[in-house]
Formats: sequence, C-alpha cells, structure tokens
Amino acid sequence: MPLRLACLTVTNLFATLRLLPMSDRDKDTEILALRHQLTVLERQLDADRVKFTAEDRAFLAALLVPLPHQVLRRLRLLVRPDTVLRRHRDLIKRRHARMCRPKRPGRPPTVRSIRALILRLIRENPPWGYRRVHGELATLGIQVAASTVREILTPEGIDPPPNRAATTSADFLHSQADTILACDFIETITLTGQRQYILAVIEHATRRIRILGTTAHPTEAWVTQTARNLAMNLTDANATLTYLIRDRDAKHPALFDHILPDAGIQVARTGIRIPRMNAITERWVQTCRHELLDHTLIWNERHLRHALRQFELHYNLHRPHQAMHQATPLRAVPEPLTPAQISHLDVRRKDRLGGVLHEYQHAA
Repeated sequence: MPLRLACLTVTNLFATLRLLPMSDRDKDTEILALRHQLTVLERQLDADRVKFTAEDRAFLAALLVPLPHQVLRRLRLLVRPDTVLRRHRDLIKRRHARMCRPKRPGRPPTVRSIRALILRLIRENPPWGYRRVHGELATLGIQVAASTVREILTPEGIDPPPNRAATTSADFLHSQADTILACDFIETITLTGQRQYILAVIEHATRRIRILGTTAHPTEAWVTQTARNLAMNLTDANATLTYLIRDRDAKHPALFDHILPDAGIQVARTGIRIPRMNAITERWVQTCRHELLDHTLIWNERHLRHALRQFELHYNLHRPHQAMHQATPLRAVPEPLTPAQISHLDVRRKDRLGGVLHEYQHAA
C-alpha cells in the first residue's frame, strides 16, 4: 500500500510538470474533452463497446483539432487522434458541400399563370389529353414541354391518354406525303333518322382537310360531279398532287377513277379490309366524330353542312397537329412569348357552333 501510493504520487508529479508549459486554453480544451468522454461512458455503462453518436464526433472534432498535433497525441482519448482528425475532415467536407449546393436545383418551376391555363384547358375540354393541351399552348406561343404538361396534370388526378404508336403505313408514306391525297366517306344520322354521307379529302403533307359535300343519296352522278369539282379546285390552286388513296367502298363509281387521272392524279385503292393503308384519313374521321359529330345534334342536311364548314375552318386554321410540330395546316407556329408576356397572360376563348369547338387566342 505505501509503495503503490508513492508510485502514484510520483506519476502525478510528472504529469503536473508536463502541464506547466501548456497554455490555459489547451488545458481548458483537454478538460472539456475528458469531461465529454466521461459523459459518453456514463451513458453506456452496460454497453460492451463505447459508441459515439454523430453529435459526439462533431463536438470532439471541433474541440480538439485546433490543438497542436503533439498535444493531441498526449491526450487520453477513447479513440485514436487520427480518427479525430478524419472526423474533422469529414465535417469540413459536408459543410463545404452545403455551402456550394445551388439554392434551387434543377429547372425552374412552371409559371403559375401557365399552370392555371393548363388546368383551365383540361376543365373546359375533358376529352383533351396532355399532348392536345401541349399543342394548344404551342398555338398560343407558350413554349413548354409536353412532359411538363403531364407533370402538372398528374397531381390533379388527371390521367393522360396512352400514347398512340405510329403505324407502319404512315412511316412508309411519310417520304411521299407532298404528292398524296386521301379521301373517304363518313356516315352520320340526323335527328329525323335520315342517314347522311360526307365526302372529304385530306392532304398528307399539310393535313389540310377539304369537305367536298354531303348528301343523303351518294349516287354515281353526285360522286362523279364531286370528283370534277375537286379536280378543278386542285388545278386552280396549282396543287402538285400525284396520288389519291381511297378504299374499296361501292359508293365510288368506276368513273371516279377516270376523272382524276385526267387532272394528273392517279387513284390508288387500299387492300380489302385494311383501313391502316389509309391511316391518316381514318384518323381524321375519328377526330371529326370525337370532336364534332358526337357532341352535335344534327337537324338536317343544311345544319350538317354548316357544322362541317365551321369544323373545317377550325381544323385548318386553328387546331394543332403533332405530325407538323403543333402547326396548323394553314398557319405556322407563332414565335414564343417573352418572359414579360408570359407573366401576364390574357387568353380569350372563341366559341364555334355554340361552344362545341373552343379556340384560344391572346387578347388584342
């Protein structure tokens, strides 16, 4: 017992002599570090291994790193001095990363007025999908991506329609679109139960639609005269069309195929029961039914002609087309708006056929 006490006294005496050259700041730092380690040990008296939390590591690293390296190595620490220095380097890296991080990562948010306009278009036109809305925005000169429109609609619980894959015939005819015209008959029924037949042609290159006429009795004389009128209109317009695609409908008389060749247009018939060979016309027929005939009560033939005339103007002058990069058949896409114009949007709606068709334009 006396020997052990003497050994302990001599050891502490040398420890006291070691503290003499240290400054008060270094001593206080060492005391704080030792006290914190005691606190960590008291929290984990029953643990098999001492574990430091992230806050403990950060406190010891910030406290001990300013000390000289030789002083740091003489301290009684539960971890090695190199571990303390490594923790301090990690702390500096995380702090530097937070300071260099941009305040707004990614692309800027969509302007609030554009978001409100997209939701308005969907609300006023329930059948429209996100690509149709994107096309309408392009006609207004608002330049946003189609994916942005989709991201705005999804949180509102509006599911966009599935994408329609391009058909093989469309890819094949794309290179010949400037010289191709296509035609087809559409059937509809008036309120009196009378069946009406609509004959329309569409240009593949420009997607311009020409409604040639309507009749309740598509006789050979009527169809032939309609073909003559079409040939004269194309000649007056100096059109460079070479081929006309039609199906094998019995309403096309044999004389129909002889009138157009005189105007330099060769008639090509599709295969039997292969509507995809005339895909562009079939797509327009679906558009006409979906956007006009399914939402209009046709009284008689005169009313039908008026409705088709308004739809033809809407289709050729206003409705955007994906295949033409959101341009219309008779009007190009306008220049994008400036940021100042986008921040103060004043979009007015023009109705056709009593609100069946909606067109949006900037206020004058």
